[in-house]
Amino acid sequence: MPDVLTLIVVAALGLLVGAVGVGAFRVSERQIDREGTVQAPAEADADRLPAEVLAVLTAIPEIAIVVDADDTIARAGATAYAKGLTRGDELAHEALVDLVRRVRDGGMPIEQELQVPRSPVRGAAVRDFDVRAAALPGGRVLVTAEDLTVRRRSEQTRRDFTANVSHELKTPVGAIQLLAETIADNPDDPEMIAHFAPKLRREAERLSVLIQDLIDLSRFQDPEALSTPVLVDIDEVVAVALARQETVAQSSGIELAGPRTPTGAQVWGNRDMLVTAVRNLLDNAVRYSDRGTRVSIGISVEDDLVNISVVDSGIGIPPADQDRIFERFYRVDPARSRNTGGTGLGLSIVKHVASDHGGTVTVWSRPGRGSTFTLVLPQAGEGDAAWSAARADGERTEEGNRT
Repeated sequence: MPDVLTLIVVAALGLLVGAVGVGAFRVSERQIDREGTVQAPAEADADRLPAEVLAVLTAIPEIAIVVDADDTIARAGATAYAKGLTRGDELAHEALVDLVRRVRDGGMPIEQELQVPRSPVRGAAVRDFDVRAAALPGGRVLVTAEDLTVRRRSEQTRRDFTANVSHELKTPVGAIQLLAETIADNPDDPEMIAHFAPKLRREAERLSVLIQDLIDLSRFQDPEALSTPVLVDIDEVVAVALARQETVAQSSGIELAGPRTPTGAQVWGNRDMLVTAVRNLLDNAVRYSDRGTRVSIGISVEDDLVNISVVDSGIGIPPADQDRIFERFYRVDPARSRNTGGTGLGLSIVKHVASDHGGTVTVWSRPGRGSTFTLVLPQAGEGDAAWSAARADGERTEEGNRT
């Protein structure tokens, strides 16, 4: 009889987890609705600007960029680089350059909305900005930018959540309720309890994973998750993701193989988000591979792009499904996904993380021959004006932690 009570408690906790997850998502939505950009501390050549100008720039809550008379960057925070408005010592888009030149020639402030790609990576997300430019002494121009993407994306997020999550939560919650009722109605039948108890536990675990993925997805859909970007070591990201996936791979009889040598590749972004994205790619490869096979991950840098590729020799993906696999809750093989505990959210999370970092995720696959998923991110180059300052800040922080 105590076993029956324990199982009923497990079922109740499963239902509670579902309710908490929905509440967490709603709280995250409200956070998404609150706008505001935090300027990163890494700044370029601040000593070239008068003290009064610096004081004004410090008080501006939006992205602020000061452009010299020769169209080079005199001052920009790391957020300007992380959101793709600047690259190296220049503005990253011709529309911004044209706006600056018109202000410099006419002497009057100009305000307009611009849609600009997050990065030069093909397929990178487009962000919406309200951009204002005003002339400064000496031919300089001040550019401020308010990111409107958060406002326009949040409403779509709410609609998608309402349409999808109710169905996805009903399945495990309904199963838990049915299994709990069956056990409660047969407390003196040990064979029936032994039969249904593992299923009840599996459904509760599935619900817990689903809720965690929903929380991650809602958090990563917030464009302001990168309001304070830092330099992220991709070698470390991959190493941490491999370590977190090792136990699951071993239990599935899958060999994990990492890069042979460090690359030194770095990107602007959020380390935890990138670790989650890479781990999800590894988890997806393990779930859709057969026991005794191998999943490998590699890092390469080409044309200022960092490529993180996860290769498996699993069941592969039919061409008709490859355009849809990054949609929320889409599953190529629903039966296999249920058996392995997949939620259908892992690749959607990867897509959002890639988008927020100015990158993209691609797939090559053939049924029966396996798949290769590649996360493509713009590299943080030493030409970025904020690069050396951010690296120095990180080194000082690391040294302080050691002492």
